[in-house]
Amino acid sequence: MRKLPLAALVLALASAPLFAQGGRAPFTVAETRQGFATLQQAVDAIGGGAGTIRIAPGTYEQCAVQSAGRVAFVAEEFGAVTFDGVACDGKAALVLGGQEARVEGLIFQNIAVPDRNGAGIRLQSGNLIVRESLFRDSEQGILTANDPRGSIRIERSTFSGLGLCPEGGDCAHSLYIGDYGSLTVVRSRFERGRGGHYVKTRAPRVEIADSSFDDSDGRATNYMIDLSNGATGTIARNTFVQGRNKENYSALIFVGPEAQSNSSDGLTIADNDVSLAPGASATTFVVDRSGEGLTIENNRLGAQITRYARR
Repeated sequence: MRKLPLAALVLALASAPLFAQGGRAPFTVAETRQGFATLQQAVDAIGGGAGTIRIAPGTYEQCAVQSAGRVAFVAEEFGAVTFDGVACDGKAALVLGGQEARVEGLIFQNIAVPDRNGAGIRLQSGNLIVRESLFRDSEQGILTANDPRGSIRIERSTFSGLGLCPEGGDCAHSLYIGDYGSLTVVRSRFERGRGGHYVKTRAPRVEIADSSFDDSDGRATNYMIDLSNGATGTIARNTFVQGRNKENYSALIFVGPEAQSNSSDGLTIADNDVSLAPGASATTFVVDRSGEGLTIENNRLGAQITRYARR
């Protein structure tokens, strides 16, 4: 057998695909069973079509950009796949700009970029579904552009240690949704915020339900839910705990603080449990700038929490 010169051997090894343990490719397109060394290669293989990328357990210092098609990013073992510290295009671990994307069972952590908007997911366009995923210790969890025809659904996911408000700059948030058609967040958890809001959204329709907002270990945080331009829909059966280390402690939910371009008539805020962590300041549960017909009922408010204020 002919032996390669040492320099050629080193070059060959350096350029070879790095596969998961046992020689199996870490990224597999389920429909074709074709394996890839990088997530971007798998996304490119799907192109403008539809496909599911199954991701082997491991920690990956990689990112990917989806510019077309319908792509699902699914962990083979939920909670055992981590994307750590790498952002594409100075934006996020996943930059999604196709027709649709689905993310299941992934962890995103330590994402930071020069403009201080580093996110696990940057959604440019299209529909998005996120299930059983964890976003932690980054500048933002999910950040979107505008797509009034698109929908976003988040289920059983956790947002922890996110957000910041740099001096002289715009804040980052745990979840920041632009002018999207609708936002649904169910059975999810927000905790340990590091600035900004836990949920900031400009979507005209929202459902935020059966979730928890634990600000007891937050630092320099703002509102739990900011419906920036107003919204219709429901905020129901959530648990809110307001912490004591706040940049703004005046409200937990603010309706229309920036504009009233969306109708808030019929917005229902009901059956929520609301309390203060030890040492937290008195506050108001719902502050409303829309002046429209909100329904606020059956909420269980702790001491020093006012039900409603109009501003």
